[in-house]
Amino acid sequence: MFDNLSDRLSGVFKKLRGHGKLSDENIKEAMREVRMALLEADVNFKVVKDFIAAVQEKAVGREVLDSLSPGQQIVKVVHDELIELLGGKTESLDLGGRQPAVIMVVGLQGSGKTTSIGKLAKLLKGQGRKPYLVPADVYRPAAIEQLRVLGEQIGVEVHASSADQDPVFICRQAVEAARARGLNTVLVDTAGRLHVDEELMGELVRIKDAVNPAEILFVADAMTGQDAVTVADKFNQDLAITGVVLTKLEGDARGGAALSIKKVTRRPIKFVGVGEGMDALDVFHPDRMASRILGMGDVLSLIERAEAVVDKKESARLAKKISKNAFTLEDFRGQIQQIKKMGSLEQILGMIPGMNQLKQLKNMPKPDERELVRVESIINSMTRDERNNHLIINASRRQRIANGSGTSLQDVNKVLKSYGDMLKMMKKMSGKGMFGAAGAGGGKKRKLPKGLRR
Repeated sequence: MFDNLSDRLSGVFKKLRGHGKLSDENIKEAMREVRMALLEADVNFKVVKDFIAAVQEKAVGREVLDSLSPGQQIVKVVHDELIELLGGKTESLDLGGRQPAVIMVVGLQGSGKTTSIGKLAKLLKGQGRKPYLVPADVYRPAAIEQLRVLGEQIGVEVHASSADQDPVFICRQAVEAARARGLNTVLVDTAGRLHVDEELMGELVRIKDAVNPAEILFVADAMTGQDAVTVADKFNQDLAITGVVLTKLEGDARGGAALSIKKVTRRPIKFVGVGEGMDALDVFHPDRMASRILGMGDVLSLIERAEAVVDKKESARLAKKISKNAFTLEDFRGQIQQIKKMGSLEQILGMIPGMNQLKQLKNMPKPDERELVRVESIINSMTRDERNNHLIINASRRQRIANGSGTSLQDVNKVLKSYGDMLKMMKKMSGKGMFGAAGAGGGKKRKLPKGLRR
């Protein structure tokens, strides 16, 4: 989402680094370009004005102008102000006090409320809470059924409601049912409209009064830009929302909603939707997002995503197999599936520091999501014996695999060659003791020098 903005800001800072010393004029010129970049990213005009004023005030200080690397100092100032603009600090849900804790989810129709509730329920379940989903949208066709299906998918109970019931009655009844069943977190899926109207807001106020929610989360579609900010402000005025869930952050919108919504509503972004899967909801960290916008990467989020999808026992098993040169195509397929769970290749690469600069190179190839699908399809077309012993895959088998996967013989040969190269590299690495399992069980024991023996 922030690719264009990141590219523009990188260009501005590159020019600044070219100056041995900075002057007021250099800084003013840079700020003009930053202002244009933010406006083109659809950031609210007043937000841009305040942001530029804050950066300029700090950037013209003697500490910056007299420093040995003024360009880097400017980047630091912009980075710090971006963090403040995005919220300053990570805001978690406040679910203490009344039990069960009620989370009321609101927003316009089509913003992704129902899907976000499913994602949030799965996230909370993983944290040890006991969620209870409440379908209170009795107007949209299939809304109740959609939430029921999502509940089944993630293994969470869903309150039984029907389209002929009053939404306020449904919510009251659901809270009592959750309390009776020992479920400590009630997530209410409220109705939306294509636009804000008095009837909608009146119903939401009545639900709020009836269930006294611990959190009221407004779901905003990041693709709608400043419209999302305007609507969020209206919901906040009528309901006093406690936070924002920003959906479709993986899309190609300009990012103005993410950079404006906190400043306009004075309410923090608490979660961001980064994909369609039920795992694709991240806690929002302003400092990490600011770093990604400035092309500094986001290693912490990358590690967290990896930890969320990687099974530790499976990792230990694979390390042991690698140390014994027994890594099969079956294992290779498993690794591809884990990478896909972490998000798109572009998202993953965007979290690696320095990738923003590499992307600007003329001959730098763009990550192709279809390549992973193609490789997985080829491996799926192999028999179990072939996946566990690639050496038996002769010419006729290769042709059969190509036909079965809808690819060419060249594609199959390319996958097998890449896999063979990977095995050679793993063999070298395990020979040097670079895998924990190798040091633990495989290979010859080396004697330590006398002074290092215990």
